[in-house]
Amino acid sequence: MSAKDSIHEPVNLPPFVDPAEGRLMMALKFFELGRLSLGQSAELAGYSKQAFIAVLSRHGIPVVDYPAEDLVLDVAW
Repeated sequence: MSAKDSIHEPVNLPPFVDPAEGRLMMALKFFELGRLSLGQSAELAGYSKQAFIAVLSRHGIPVVDYPAEDLVLDVAW
C-alpha cells in the first residue's frame, strides 16, 4: 500500500475534499516544512519531480531554501 492509497484513513479528510487535492496540499506543506524530500513529496502528490517543481513554483514555494545570510557569507569567502 502506498502513501497515496492510505491518505483518507490516517488523516480523515472530510468527504468534500478531493483525495488528490488533499495529497497535493499535504505534499506541498510537508516539502515546505522540510519534512519530505522533493522526490517523496512528488510521489505523495502523484507527480513526477519535474511536474512537482512546477506546482511548487505556482504556489510560491522555493525548491531550494538557501538563506540570504548564507549566500552573503559564501560570496564573501
